[in-house]
Amino acid sequence: SWRSDLSKTEIINDKQFIEYTKNGYATTFTVTVAEPYKRWEFDMENSNMKGHWIGVFIDKGNETQIDFTENVIPKKWFMKPFVKTYLKKQQKQFVLDLKKALE
Repeated sequence: SWRSDLSKTEIINDKQFIEYTKNGYATTFTVTVAEPYKRWEFDMENSNMKGHWIGVFIDKGNETQIDFTENVIPKKWFMKPFVKTYLKKQQKQFVLDLKKALE
């Protein structure tokens, strides 16, 4: 896998998949919008949170501009202060892994 933070991805069907962290923690994704090379949207859920992810990809000649938006609701109140930091870390790693995979 090109993702350094995942051990595997399990495809359930054409609309659902499950990502597993290296520690075996599972997050289920359900595709709600699929416009290849332009826009992807997913509902996501695991035991700690649920939410919606939007990824917009804009062609800029030899480059691609990306805009990721996540709306996440923690399932445990004490996790609320950590959600924003965790998501920023996850998105940063995703972009680093993506750049490396495309080199």
